[in-house]
Amino acid sequence: MLSSLFTISFLAAFGSVVAVGPAAVNLRTAGNYAILAKSGVSTVPPSVITGPVAVSPIAATGLTGFSLTLDSTGQFSTSGQVVGKLFAASYAVPTPATLTAAIGDMGTAFTDATGRVNPTSAILREVGTQTGAIGGLVLGPGLYKWTSGVSIGSDVTIAGGATDTWIFQVSGTLTIAAAKKMVLAGGALAKNIVWVVTGAVTASAGSHLEGVILGKTSITLQTGTTANSRLLSQTSVALQKATVTN
Repeated sequence: MLSSLFTISFLAAFGSVVAVGPAAVNLRTAGNYAILAKSGVSTVPPSVITGPVAVSPIAATGLTGFSLTLDSTGQFSTSGQVVGKLFAASYAVPTPATLTAAIGDMGTAFTDATGRVNPTSAILREVGTQTGAIGGLVLGPGLYKWTSGVSIGSDVTIAGGATDTWIFQVSGTLTIAAAKKMVLAGGALAKNIVWVVTGAVTASAGSHLEGVILGKTSITLQTGTTANSRLLSQTSVALQKATVTN
């Protein structure tokens, strides 16, 4: 049975117009990108990305597998796999300065999200998520914290209203099993969900992600993975015939 604390949070998410959950993480200009990485973004075609893609401080050589076409301005490139523009630190001004600011904002957002004090830690105890195995659970708005990895071995539901917020602090890795999904319920929006992950993020083949991923290390989406998400990595992002919509 769910705890009274979790039940109250769950009901509040559906029964109130007042936002429930922690203060939103401000992505600032990092939020302008579907994918942003420092050491590279790679794709195994055909991936489909809706939204801008950027790498910095690495040059355009860090964008691999895209078959880039450089714009006449020299400020961005295009690709048949991207609905939007691709940017790199080696492109013409003002792109380098714009990306430097975005990378800085990504780091600020990561520090903000990881530094939040956990006011809802009892939820972890009461719904049995202390071990990090969260498959099959329904997670209401709140700030969740794990000192190790998190695994999703069966579908997990993130339930709440359109103004509610979630921050999932993961000190280890985040792994989603093949064909398993993050499911939104009750009007919850992906833009209000932040996964801040210190270790590697791996979405196995055919899985589905929801929410902003703030990763300190690599983010990998394996074959057939879909993501209603922003992928913001302090190292690299690798897509294997994946679909990302920001």
